[in-house]
Amino acid sequence: MCGIVGLFLKDSRLEPELGALMAPMLIAMEERGPDSAGIAIYRNGGPPGSIKMTLFHADPDFDWPALVGRLNRERPATAAGEVRATHFVLTARIAADALRSWLALTYPEVRIMGAGRRIELFKEKGPPSQVVARFGLDRMAGSHALGHTRMATESAVTTEHSHPFSTGLDLCLVHNGSLSNHNRLRARLRRQGVAFQTDNDTEVAAGYFTHRLSEGDSLDQALTAGLADLDGFYTFAIGTRDGFAVMRDGFACKPAVLAETDAWVGMASEYRGLAHLPGAREARIWEPEPATVYSWTRAAAP
Repeated sequence: MCGIVGLFLKDSRLEPELGALMAPMLIAMEERGPDSAGIAIYRNGGPPGSIKMTLFHADPDFDWPALVGRLNRERPATAAGEVRATHFVLTARIAADALRSWLALTYPEVRIMGAGRRIELFKEKGPPSQVVARFGLDRMAGSHALGHTRMATESAVTTEHSHPFSTGLDLCLVHNGSLSNHNRLRARLRRQGVAFQTDNDTEVAAGYFTHRLSEGDSLDQALTAGLADLDGFYTFAIGTRDGFAVMRDGFACKPAVLAETDAWVGMASEYRGLAHLPGAREARIWEPEPATVYSWTRAAAP
């Protein structure tokens, strides 16, 4: 069944409150998806020329300082990081592809959850309320965030199969629904250089949009193309470095509610995920139309 939520702050003065506003949205979806939960949050970038990667290792006692030390010895990366429960947010002054290659060669068991200038991505098994508490998501500041609560129907309950999925720099996607052509599309995208870590259909959708953007599409153009290329039923919420978008398929059988004020845009599978937001009673509230792209951007952050 799953539940998805998203919050895009139009008023930068609310940024210190992003986590506090977003956490109740995710927890409100707990009955829709109690198996696992995750959130992608867009926060301040690191120093100029740096990349930020959220990493995961199945061993909760994994030695992250040792990884940072080895990276700094073997590459002029000026790396540092922060442990967040089972995840580690690594910031390093090194090209993203070079860091991916080094990790694949040196620590192949480490999984990259998300990468970019601003994105941090946390997901784990367990109900949303526990995941929020484990990662301290309610205390995080930022400009926008997407979240997902999962009820596994097509794969095992694992951290890796939880949402959000991030397949490109500062791009992530959450999905309620199912794709019918994801295996064929995955094979096609692999031939075009897109890499996947799981067999989850949502990761294929994220990879598809990453590829379209890399080919020069705007976010709106990529989403519009997806209406023709992605078969199935879905509600997507997508985050980029400075943008947020929502789209439903042509049948629009999966629930979604949008609300907007001068200060924020919120999206949730059910209205109760939006009701606590400041000014929600005066917000413009509507159900997204089928096969229609809704997107918002703000000035690009450093």
